[in-house]
Amino acid sequence: MDLKGRNFLTLKDFTPEEITYLIDLSAEVKEKKKKGIPVDHYKGKNVALIFEKDSTRTRCAFEVAAHDMGMGTTYLGPTGSQMGKKESIEDTARVLGRMYDGIEYRGFGQDIVEELAKYAGVPVWNGLTNEYHPTQMLADMLTIRENFGKLKGLKLVYMGDARYNMGNSLMVACSKLGLDFVACTTKEYFPNEELVETCRGYAAQSGATITLTEDVKEGTKDADVIYTDVWVSMGEPDEVWEKRIKELSPYKVTKEVMANAKETAIFLHCLPAFHDLKTKIGKEMGERFGITDMEVTDEVFESAQSKVFDEAENRMHTIKAVMMATLEES
Repeated sequence: MDLKGRNFLTLKDFTPEEITYLIDLSAEVKEKKKKGIPVDHYKGKNVALIFEKDSTRTRCAFEVAAHDMGMGTTYLGPTGSQMGKKESIEDTARVLGRMYDGIEYRGFGQDIVEELAKYAGVPVWNGLTNEYHPTQMLADMLTIRENFGKLKGLKLVYMGDARYNMGNSLMVACSKLGLDFVACTTKEYFPNEELVETCRGYAAQSGATITLTEDVKEGTKDADVIYTDVWVSMGEPDEVWEKRIKELSPYKVTKEVMANAKETAIFLHCLPAFHDLKTKIGKEMGERFGITDMEVTDEVFESAQSKVFDEAENRMHTIKAVMMATLEES
């Protein structure tokens, strides 16, 4: 499977076979890491990491993965470059493409990462945009496969706000790889209709199904994977919290939700999670609305069914696989 020179912007651009290859490669490099077998065949190469939105897992995963591969990294934080301010995206892409072997972008619109990729002349990797989060998908699918030994035929339920990167990306990944996808939320938070239709096309090929439902009991029945994310994304105004808490609270992942799923079901979350009041925002919302958690209860988050920290670790292995697959060795 030759993906050399390819961009990694959304899983819509990849066949099920190519996605499976990346998951297989992730599992292989994870095993090598555990056994202390080096994969540092990329010495002398350098990657630029553009972060218009701050990050813990994505930044650490890219930096550790690149270091393991023998590469240098340059982190450009929210104020670290002139992109879009004093310099166009097109010009930034052409400058960085002359200095670096690959570019990661985490930020706002998908159009930005697409434009970077158009002009960079080197592989560009999407570390998260408003619309898609493809590196997270590989980590999620690897985690699911580690727990069930397969992907095809499993049922994944996404609860909460399914309109943005996580809901979109999970629907794409599941429909391409043969998992039944359920968006369980109110109609207002269903994924975009056009993308749903696109994914129904993928599902017809893979044998998967796509279901949009407001019924928690029906939606989560016999699920293999229950997935959620924070209700308010980075960059959204504080006023949104009240509306989301009111409208999405019925879709909180509780022990009752997990009990309605299969006995073997796992819980996933791309993190960070508001499962207690130990964060600044969590504490503030707790005081304002008299709540002790938001999208998931602490009981579920800390349970044996929760695989969120395996999933977080897998970000590193899957990102390493994406870079290995798309970059030429030194």
